[in-house]
Amino acid sequence: MPGIAPEARILDRAGLFAWGRRLGAEMSVPRVVTISGDLGAGKTTLVQAICDGFGVTEPVTSPTFALVHEYSAPRGVVLHLDLYRLEDARSLDSIGFDELMVRDALVLIEWPERAAGRLPVGCVGVTLAPADHASERVVSVEDS
Repeated sequence: MPGIAPEARILDRAGLFAWGRRLGAEMSVPRVVTISGDLGAGKTTLVQAICDGFGVTEPVTSPTFALVHEYSAPRGVVLHLDLYRLEDARSLDSIGFDELMVRDALVLIEWPERAAGRLPVGCVGVTLAPADHASERVVSVEDS
C-alpha cells in the first residue's frame, strides 16, 4: 500500500497526526485498519488523523462506551470501533462485528486483539508503542 513502509518510525504527536492524515488520504474502501497500543498510546489521535485525511469533517471521538461510531465522508463511510470494553470475543456478536467487517467502509479498530481471530484477511495493522521520549511513539505497520 502506498505510504506504508514496513519499518518502524518514531513520531511525536504532530508527526503522528501528519502521518495518519497521509494514510487516510491514501485509503480506499473497503479496508480494515487495526490500531494496537497501550492505554494512552495515541490510538484515538491516529483515528482522528486518518478520518481527517479520508475527508471526515465532523468531530471524531472515542467510541469507548458506544463501541462503534459511524462517520460519512465524500469517499465513503468510516466505522470506528473500540473493542476495549468487550468482555470476550462472543461479545462481538452483540455489535454485529462480522457484518461490520464486510461493509463497504473504511473500518478502524482500536484494541483489535479483543476480536480473537475474527479479523478479516488483508487488514493493515498499526501498532503504537512508547519511545525513549514521553511525547513520542514508535509506529510500526504490517499488512496481513
